[in-house]
Amino acid sequence: MNKKRVYIAGCGGMLGDAMYKHWNTTAEVLATDINVCEPWLQYCDVRDFHQTAKLVDSFKPDVIMNLAALTDLEQCEHEPENAWLTNALGAENLGLIAARHDVPYLYISTAGIFGGDAEIYTDFDRPEPRSVYARSKFYGEEFALRSVPRHFVLRAGWMMGGGPAKDKKFINKIYQQIKAGAGVLNVVDDKAGTPTYTVDFARNSERVIQSGLYGLYNQVCGGSGTRFEVACEFVKNLDLEDRVEIRSVDSSFFAQTYFAHRPSSERLVNTKLHARNLNGMRDWRVCLQEYCAVFAADFEGDRRQGDAKAAHGQAL
Repeated sequence: MNKKRVYIAGCGGMLGDAMYKHWNTTAEVLATDINVCEPWLQYCDVRDFHQTAKLVDSFKPDVIMNLAALTDLEQCEHEPENAWLTNALGAENLGLIAARHDVPYLYISTAGIFGGDAEIYTDFDRPEPRSVYARSKFYGEEFALRSVPRHFVLRAGWMMGGGPAKDKKFINKIYQQIKAGAGVLNVVDDKAGTPTYTVDFARNSERVIQSGLYGLYNQVCGGSGTRFEVACEFVKNLDLEDRVEIRSVDSSFFAQTYFAHRPSSERLVNTKLHARNLNGMRDWRVCLQEYCAVFAADFEGDRRQGDAKAAHGQAL
């Protein structure tokens, strides 16, 4: 039996790491990115329709997945054209190619497309994007729903995954402060959302695609919390509560650094996944505990290296 052929664009980041590792076990995967940071990656810029189409045409995939995105909110505000070309035109390019090949198209969207006025958002709530990032991602979502017959749109929450090397989001930002010796962390308590473990996201994406039930789905871990609550859980899992103090602040504390609009609430619930018995996403606290093992090992390795340097110094 021939393996399924899966093309994954934008596979060089934290989600791409999990998606490649999951799909590569059962499928033949062609993974691309503009940042060729792994030996299993090839270069491709989704903003270039002809380059992307030529590569996809030669590979003849059974599934096309679009992970390519400019996700730094402040960068999107500074570089709106780049954000629209990557998040919107890139999504349109891949959607058109998927439609031309008549294969399923997986587009990764975000909880950030909501305005944040409601406490919780289901799959059916109307998005109100209020930043360049959110508007460009929402365009990609709408294009898939409108113009790609065989589409899966999966909305993720606060991503966590990839470890110290690839995690560009909240968890690793907290960890890098701890690793640098910070004894106090200032963390906002007025932003709420749903952490989403990349490992679970990758695994459940296969479940959804295999169902053949095309459409739009929220796909986040169970439960929700504030940034402050997530940071407290992270520090507790690392057994560093006696060494690291977490101070609660509001968003104005970081107003100059993080000036792009961020919804007060990005809490999603997997209404449709539940209804269709497709929800394999675990609670975020369970996932964070599992994920913390990567950071615990890195932290311990860093500590041992420091001890070895100190002992070497004493010997000299």
